[in-house]
Amino acid sequence: MATPEIDSWDAVVGTDDRARPARRARQDPARRRRRPVKQSFGSRLVGFVGELLITVGVLLGLFVVWQLWWTDVEAIREQGHLIAELEETFTPSPEQAGEVRTDEPPVMTAPPLGETFAELWVPRWDADDPYRRTIAEGVDRATVLDVIGIGHYPDTAMPGDVGNFATAGHRQTFGRPFFAVDQLQTGDSLIVSTAEAWYVYTVTETAIVAPTQVSVIAPNPSDPSAEPTERLITLTTCHPLFSTRERFIVHGVLDHWVPRESGRPAELIAAEEGTG
Repeated sequence: MATPEIDSWDAVVGTDDRARPARRARQDPARRRRRPVKQSFGSRLVGFVGELLITVGVLLGLFVVWQLWWTDVEAIREQGHLIAELEETFTPSPEQAGEVRTDEPPVMTAPPLGETFAELWVPRWDADDPYRRTIAEGVDRATVLDVIGIGHYPDTAMPGDVGNFATAGHRQTFGRPFFAVDQLQTGDSLIVSTAEAWYVYTVTETAIVAPTQVSVIAPNPSDPSAEPTERLITLTTCHPLFSTRERFIVHGVLDHWVPRESGRPAELIAAEEGTG
């Protein structure tokens, strides 16, 4: 019998329809249908919580950057504007050393809450370019401490007056005006400038106290029940860094004052020249 001609093995297989599905399955396993794996409720919950924690972590990180860095950038920029505006209202001071006075200094009346009225200069904090920040009336965070810098406790003495010119400022964030308060030493100068005069105070004491010890801003901190006899200044801020557990306090006493029209304090000039 003659053998039939075969063109290919596929041609023979193709003549049997029953063999075709098995052949296809062997040739292309990827075509097999797979049943989807259904996740349990617990697995879905864990995944959701994980994504939520990642999102919260990112948001917290952005908040920390804003709180510790960007608030300083904004506050320092705003200080430049506030200083320029305030200087326009001040009597100009010649660049020379002014007349040292120890008699009764001029004392301004307390301005409205939130109004900027003075500047604080601290040579110790920057010898090349003495530290300088504006002071406003009040110690409210939203309107003064977070946006202007240093606040003056209402009902305490004004610069140069008998009593206690008490101030507050952040030690961290929002320009951190009192960041280096722990560097101050006895004998350092704290210089306050107003429209009429420069008031040169000398640091007499630093201390760490509880937040409840409000006697530090009393007219006579050493004896709150006694009448004040000295012209004092007090700086208050939170302590330690990143905490409100305690307060860091700096006390000073007025050494002398300088009329603005006569010049500037010699202590400030020495600091700017690097000889202080």
